[in-house]
Amino acid sequence: MVEGLILNYRIGGQTQDPRQCLIKVLSVEPSEAWRMIGSKVGWPVEDPKIVGKIVSVHGRTGTLRVRFNRGIPGQALGSRVKIFD
Repeated sequence: MVEGLILNYRIGGQTQDPRQCLIKVLSVEPSEAWRMIGSKVGWPVEDPKIVGKIVSVHGRTGTLRVRFNRGIPGQALGSRVKIFD
């Protein structure tokens, strides 16, 4: 099981989207993060109730953009997510 860390919501100049988040995968090199595109993501780690999908890479630092099926609460920011196929 691979784990990631929720960094923040996807934000713009005047908007923030709680359905899309930026995550950092803990055990993957930044140059290899693109291989995770298409994988499923679940929050919380113990019993995933909110599920999403990795849709793209965000920048060059290995950060990934995830689109969840519904918005995640603010308490999830900074917590871990479970990444599976």
